[in-house]
Amino acid sequence: MEPEEEFITTEEVDQEIVPTMDAQQDVPIDIGEENDDDDDDDDAMAEDDEETLEVDMSNNSYTYFDKHTDSVFAIGHHPSLPLVCTGGGDNLAHLWTSHSQPPKFAGTLTGYGESVISCLFTCEGNFLITADMSGKVLVHMSQKGGAQWKLVSQMQEVEEIVWLKVHPTIARTFAFGATDGSVWCYQVNEQDGSLEQLMSGFVHQQDCSMGEFINIDKGENTLELVTCSLDSTIVAWNCFTGQQLFKITQTEIKGLEAPWISLSLAPTTLTKGNSGVVACGSNNGLLAVINCNSGGAILQLSTVMELKPEQDELDASIESIAWSSKFSLMAIGLVCGEVLLYDTSSWRVRHKFVLEDSVTKLMFDNDDLFVSCINGRVYQFNARTGQEKYACVGHNMGVLDFILLHPAASAGAEQNRKVITAGDEGVSLVFEVPN
Repeated sequence: MEPEEEFITTEEVDQEIVPTMDAQQDVPIDIGEENDDDDDDDDAMAEDDEETLEVDMSNNSYTYFDKHTDSVFAIGHHPSLPLVCTGGGDNLAHLWTSHSQPPKFAGTLTGYGESVISCLFTCEGNFLITADMSGKVLVHMSQKGGAQWKLVSQMQEVEEIVWLKVHPTIARTFAFGATDGSVWCYQVNEQDGSLEQLMSGFVHQQDCSMGEFINIDKGENTLELVTCSLDSTIVAWNCFTGQQLFKITQTEIKGLEAPWISLSLAPTTLTKGNSGVVACGSNNGLLAVINCNSGGAILQLSTVMELKPEQDELDASIESIAWSSKFSLMAIGLVCGEVLLYDTSSWRVRHKFVLEDSVTKLMFDNDDLFVSCINGRVYQFNARTGQEKYACVGHNMGVLDFILLHPAASAGAEQNRKVITAGDEGVSLVFEVPN
């Protein structure tokens, strides 16, 4: 049966929320008034300026890390140690602590040829996998209980890496996709850190834009991956054999062009135990929900917004998708700044949040939905009511990535969660957010 394409119109949205701006927090400081001793040339220049430069100095973070000299693109956290890794446009990755104030610098990883766009620890915590835009992957091994990280492997199979993911349950395993459409999966040798290639796939004809491991609860004998591409294809792979499990092309989506860019695996709490349901979003606003364990059956296909004549096509681009493990909810974040919160039992839009600028990342946690934005904020919404609970402010450029940390079990109920950001201005901020 063909999926029905649906347009979600504004009239169908149950509730629309525009995040509030705290008037007291957001008083801009005129930096032109700070230095009264400027020379006459500066005064003359200031008078010539049509607009006075204003910098918003509001900041509710409680500490920061600022060793990067260019944009921070990626951030990862060790599964058990209080250790952060950030990767930046300065072709460096830095290690630093997440439990101290201020953070303690724990080392710099070098050897990259371009911006570092991924820095992830393997699920068991013994290896750190980093990747840059020149196609280089570096593997560092933990030594002295994670106090030191030694470079043990590196490779450069492709011209540019788009994404890299570590497997959430199978130790020392990761995959990445490249601008030439290729897909690669590797396992790190436990003893010496050498790399064993498990598969490479060459089916996508344009950029392989995202990938997600599926069936992650099936044990170490099941290693499956689904990838998507700007060429409108979605492919699932058996990473042990390199065999395709299915391939979705434009034919399966009614001939529509869908340059796919985002993927997210549904939690089994929403799918009656099926650990192979994914949502895939395109840069022109098409959303597909797919059952990977049923030959790639398309369960839902919809266009998420009808563009107004004055809007750019990329305004509908689905930058991030997140599922709630607690409620029947899925959220998508768009370039135009809209966040649509779907009821997954009816596929109606329950809430719509309208942010000032593009959404970069979404994450559900307990009752909350966290949303990072190019306006430099991370918003915390109550997922059920749609009400804004908190906003992390302090960046003067966009938040490109973030992680959420839970307090240790021994810390007590009064301890708050932490949001740690990757900022476009080269700074990571650490926030405490309400429970």
